[in-house]
Amino acid sequence: MTDDDIIDQLARLKPPTLSQSVHREECTQCFDTQDDPQGIDTCLTCFNGGCLSSERRHAYTHYKKTGHGFALNVKRRARPKPNRDDRDAEPPAKITKLAIPEEREEDKYEHVLGLRLYGNPTAQDPSDAIFVPAETILNADPRVRPLLDGVMQSLSSARQEEVQAWEEELVPCEHTLTLPQPSTGDIPRCDLKENLWLCLTCGALGCGRKLYGSSGGNGHALAHFEESAHPVCVKLGTITPEGNADIYCYACNDSRIDPELVLHLANFGINVQTQKKTVKSMTELQIEHNLNFEFSLTDESGNAFEPVFGPGLTGLQNLGNSCYMSSVIQVLFALRPFQQRYASHLAFRHWARCIEPLPASCLECQMLKLADGLLSGRYSRPRRTDSQTPLAAATTPGTIPQPVFQGGVRPVTFKALIGRGHAEFATMRQQDSEEFFTHLLTSLRRYAHAQSREPEPTETFAFALEQRLQCTTCARVRYRVDAHDVLSVPVPAREKGRDPDGKVVYKDVALAESVDAVMSAEGLEYKCPQLLARRHGNTPESPRQARFATFPDTLVIHAKKFQLVNWVPAKLDVPILLPDGDTIVLDQYLGKGLQTGETELPEDAPAETNLPEFNQAALAQLEAMGFPLIRCQKALLATGNSDPEAAMEWLFAHMEDPDIDAPIVQFASGGGGGGGGGGPEPAPEQISALADMGFSRAQARKALRQSNGDLERAIEWVFSHPDDTGEDESGETATGTGASGTAKTAPAALPGSSALPARYRLRAFVSHKGPSVHSGHYVAHIRTGEDDGSWVLFNDEKVVRADAESVRALKSLAYLYVFERERA
Repeated sequence: MTDDDIIDQLARLKPPTLSQSVHREECTQCFDTQDDPQGIDTCLTCFNGGCLSSERRHAYTHYKKTGHGFALNVKRRARPKPNRDDRDAEPPAKITKLAIPEEREEDKYEHVLGLRLYGNPTAQDPSDAIFVPAETILNADPRVRPLLDGVMQSLSSARQEEVQAWEEELVPCEHTLTLPQPSTGDIPRCDLKENLWLCLTCGALGCGRKLYGSSGGNGHALAHFEESAHPVCVKLGTITPEGNADIYCYACNDSRIDPELVLHLANFGINVQTQKKTVKSMTELQIEHNLNFEFSLTDESGNAFEPVFGPGLTGLQNLGNSCYMSSVIQVLFALRPFQQRYASHLAFRHWARCIEPLPASCLECQMLKLADGLLSGRYSRPRRTDSQTPLAAATTPGTIPQPVFQGGVRPVTFKALIGRGHAEFATMRQQDSEEFFTHLLTSLRRYAHAQSREPEPTETFAFALEQRLQCTTCARVRYRVDAHDVLSVPVPAREKGRDPDGKVVYKDVALAESVDAVMSAEGLEYKCPQLLARRHGNTPESPRQARFATFPDTLVIHAKKFQLVNWVPAKLDVPILLPDGDTIVLDQYLGKGLQTGETELPEDAPAETNLPEFNQAALAQLEAMGFPLIRCQKALLATGNSDPEAAMEWLFAHMEDPDIDAPIVQFASGGGGGGGGGGPEPAPEQISALADMGFSRAQARKALRQSNGDLERAIEWVFSHPDDTGEDESGETATGTGASGTAKTAPAALPGSSALPARYRLRAFVSHKGPSVHSGHYVAHIRTGEDDGSWVLFNDEKVVRADAESVRALKSLAYLYVFERERA
C-alpha cells in the first residue's frame, strides 16, 4: 500500500456526527487514558478508544475484530501554568450562562497526535503498525484535516454524557399556565432576609425550606401554600432582566417555568428589566453543595486516616452525585461471586464473542472493565498535586500533614450505560443507593437471560420469603412464596431528646428488633373466598406472618430511615445496634410451609366489582398527604393494601412512571395484586417485539396481558418468571413486590438454601450522611480481614484505613448492611 493509497483511504473516512460518541480520552475496555505515556488510539471508523498496553492491547484487538485499520493516537500533556504578570495572555472566555466556572481544557493541556495504520500487510504484531505524526499527514494532504479536527473538536464521550446528564429541562405546569392573580397585592414580610419566595397569586412573602446548604429557612412559603392552596412562587434575587428566575410549584412539588412571569411580576409592581440576579439559584446551590461536601477523613483526635493502595483498594471518582453508585459497586466487587464472575482472564474470552459493535454499549464489557480497574491495583497509585504533601513529609510545627490520595478511576461509560433509559439514574441528581442496587441486579439478570448465562453472581443475594395468611373465620391457610434480594426492615424513631443545636436525638434500636418487626404477625383485612357469598358487614382482620423459606449466601438488610417531612423524604439518624461480633443468627425465622392438619384456602375469589375493596383508613391517610386517588389505590394494591407507610414509599419510587395516572384495570380471573390476572389482548406488534428478544410468542402474550399492554413492564415480568412458558394462562403464579420493590416471582427451584444454621457476619455497610435522599453523601466500609479492626473506607476516590471508633459510629447509622453467610 503506497502513501497515496493511505491518504486516499483516510480522506474517504467521515468525521463524527454530533450524536456519535468519540472515545478519545479513555479506553472502552480498561481505564488507561490519554494521559498515559502511550496515549489512546481512537478508531477513525467507529471512534472506539483502545489502549496500547502490551498486556491488554485493546486497540489492536479492536482492529482484529472489526478490520478498522486507521486510528488517531491521542496523548495529552499538561501545559506549564502561564505567568500571571503576562499581559499578552489570552483573556478567559466570556461567561454567557450562570454556571460553576471551569478552566478550559485547551488552557490546561496540549495534545500530541499521530496516525496509526493497523492494516499494514506485513504487520505481525501491534508494534509493527505504521505510525506517522499527524502533522506529517496534514502537510502531505489537507483533505484529512476535517476528519482529525472532527475527532478532536467533538464532545468527548465522557463530556457528552455529563452534559446530557446535568441538563434539566424545566417545563410549565397547569398551575403556572392558569395562575390567577388579583389586580393588586400587598407583600407581607418575613423575618429572614435571604431564601425568600414570593407567592405569584397573592404576593405573600415567605422563607423557603433549608435545602442544599442554603442560608436557612423556616418553610413559611410552604406553610402559606398549605393554608391558601396558592401553589406557585418565585425566589427573589434570582430574577434576571431576561425574565428568568427560580419558579417552584408546591402542588407539583417540583421546579417549573412560568411563561408569563414578566406579567405576573408586573402585577406586584416588579419590573424585571430593572432586576439583577443577586443570589444563587437552587441548581447552583445544589451543585455547590455537592462539590464542597466533605466526608470526614480524620479520627476524633484530628489525625488523618491512612490512605491505602493496591488490588481491591482502588477508588471511583465522583462524577457529580455519583457516590450512591460508587458505594454499591465497591461492595459488589468486594464479594467473591463478583470477583470470580468478572475475573480478568475472562475479558478476552468475552470480547472474542461479544455481539455488541462497541464495548461502550455492552454491559458485560463494562462490568469486566470495572472489575479490572478496581481489583487489579494498576490504577491504585498515590497522586501528587500542588496542594498535597506526602504524609511523612516535614510540615510546619503544629500543622497536620495532608495525606496523598489516589486519583481513582472514572466510571463514566458504565454510568451512562447502566442509566440509559432510566428516568433517574440517567441524570446527575443524587439517588438512593438501595434503589440503584436493585436496578443494577435487574440489569445484570436481563443481560444474563438474553445471553443464556447461568448462574449469575446476583443470585448470591436471592432468597425466598414465605407469607402465611390464615382466615380467622374458617381457619384455612394460604402460603405464598416470593423471591427477594433485599430485606427491608423498619426502624422505629423514638425521640431521646435534643442536642445543644436543637437537633432531635433518637434512641438506639437493636437490629434484632427491626428484623422481628418484619417477621411478626400483622392483621390484614381479608375477604375469605370460602365464605364470601354469605358474609355481610365489615371484613375481620386475618393474621399474616412472614418467614424465610430460604436464606441467601449474602444477606442485604435495608434500614428504612426515611420519612416524609414537609412533603420531602427526610433521613432520620436513628442508631442501629448490631449484636456482638457483628453476627446475626436467623434460624428462628425459618418457615415450614403447609403443615399436617392445615387446609389450604382456594386461590381465587369471585370478582364482585372491577376494583377490590381498599383499606379505607390507609387510603384516607394517603389522600390527606395530597396524593391523587388513583395513585393511592395503585400504591395500596402494590404493597398489600394495608400499610400506608409502605404505600407512600412505593409512591415516591414510582412518581415518574408513565402510567402512574392511568386507570386501574382489574379482571375477574385475577387476584388483588398490582398486575391483575388477565389483561386485554396485546397488539401483534408488541408480541413481535418481545419475540424478537428471544422469548416465545406464548411468553410474550402472557407477559403483555399481565402488564396490561405495557411493554417495559412486560419485559420485567418475563425476566422475573423464567420458568413460565406462557402456555397455560389459566394458572396464575403468586407475585409480590415487597417493601423494597425488589421481589420477583419465585421460580420452581427457590433461590438460596433452607439449611441451618443461618449465621451471618457483617462484611460491608453503606452509610449516608445528609438530611435527605436528594442530598448528602454515601460511603462504603468493607471488612478486608478477619479481625474487627481491618476495615477500609471507600469515599469516592479516597480509600483509607478506618479506625475502630469511626467504624463503630458509622455502622450504627448505616443505610445498607451486607452480611455473608458463615459456613459450618
